Amino acid sequence: MAGGGEGAFIGAVHRMAAALDGDWDLVAGAFSTDAGRNTRTGDLLGLDAQRVYPSLDAMIAHERTLPADERIDALAVVTPNYLHAPMAIAALDAGFHVFCEKPMAMSVVEAEAIAAAAKASGRQFALAFTYSGYPLIEEARARIARGDLGAIRLVQVEYLQGWLSLPIDTDGNKQAEWRTDPARAGLGGCLGDIGTHAFQLAEHVSGLRVDAVSADLTTHVAGRRLDDDVSALLRFENGARGVLKASQVAAGEENGLKLRIYGERGGLEWAQMEPNTLTLRWLDRPAEIVRTGGPGMLDATAILVRTPAGHPEGYIEAFANLYRAFASAARGDGDERWYPGVTDGLRTMRFIEAVIANAASDRKWTMIDSGEKK
Repeated sequence: MAGGGEGAFIGAVHRMAAALDGDWDLVAGAFSTDAGRNTRTGDLLGLDAQRVYPSLDAMIAHERTLPADERIDALAVVTPNYLHAPMAIAALDAGFHVFCEKPMAMSVVEAEAIAAAAKASGRQFALAFTYSGYPLIEEARARIARGDLGAIRLVQVEYLQGWLSLPIDTDGNKQAEWRTDPARAGLGGCLGDIGTHAFQLAEHVSGLRVDAVSADLTTHVAGRRLDDDVSALLRFENGARGVLKASQVAAGEENGLKLRIYGERGGLEWAQMEPNTLTLRWLDRPAEIVRTGGPGMLDATAILVRTPAGHPEGYIEAFANLYRAFASAARGDGDERWYPGVTDGLRTMRFIEAVIANAASDRKWTMIDSGEKK
C-alpha cells in the first residue's frame, strides 16, 4: 500500500475490504512521508519492519529483488489525487497490478498515461468506484441490460454530503485540506471527489454513455479554491436525458447517494444509505421490492452476497466485491467478474473536464470526448 498511514480514513477501508475474502494479504507499505507515522503504521499493522518503506521508489526497488513468490503482487494507491498517476505508472512499469483510489488522475492526459502503462505491462488496473460493488447495483444493471425496463429514457443520480458546509479546510482538517487544494486534488473539488461516483454509477447501471453535459459549478464557502456544489444535465447516447446533482455543502446530509432510472415500461430506485433494497416500479402492475439475499435475485447477482437475507451488508462488503474480482483477474483464474478500471477512469476524467469547460463557458452543451482517435 502507498499512503493510508496513521489517521487516514480510506487506507483502513481498503485494508478491510482487501482482507475480507482472504484473497489479499498486506505485506508491505510506504504509508507516509513522515518517518514516525510510517513506522507506527507498519507496527500497528504487524508488518515486517524491513518491508515498511520510506517511499514507493524504495518499495519497488526492494520488492523486485525478492523471489517471485515472496514479492508483492499488487499495489494499492490510497494517496491524494496528485500522486495517483506517478505511483500507478511506476508500479505497472515494474510489473505489479494496481488498485487505485479515484479519481484516476489529475487530468485526462495523466489518465491516458496510466491506461497506456496498464496496456503495455499486461497488468490489471482497478479503481475504487466502491458503490458499483453493491449486489443490488449489479441486480439493477443486469435487469436493465436484459431489457426489463424497456428503452431507458430518464436517469437521475444525486450524491449529497454536508461535511464541507463550514470552512473546515482552513481549520486543520487534513481530509478537507487536500480535497480543496487544486495542487493535490486536481481540477474538481466536489466534482472529482463524489461527482465522479455519481457519473460512473449512472453510466454503469444504465449501460449508456453520456454524450454531452450542461453544467453549473458553485463554490459556496468563501475563500474555497475548488467547487463544493455541482449540478449537471446529461444527454445520453440513445436520446435519454439525465440529471446529476452532487454537493458537499448540503448541511445535515451524510452520504446521500441515490439513483433512479426509468424506461418505457418501468423504473428502479436505489439509495446507498439503504443499500439492501431495490425498488422496481411498473407501468402496468404493482411495485416490487428486491432485497439483498432474498428471493428473486438473479443468479449472477446472488454470488456477490455473503450473508443470509436480513443480515445487512454494506460499504465494506461492496468494496470487497471489487477486491475479489480484482484478485480473480490478477490470478487469471478465468472468473471474469467485472470491476471498475481503465474505461471507468478515462470516462470520469473526461466528464470532469467537460463539466468544467461547460460551466466556464456560455455554451448550452459541451460534448464529452469519446476518446476515439479522429
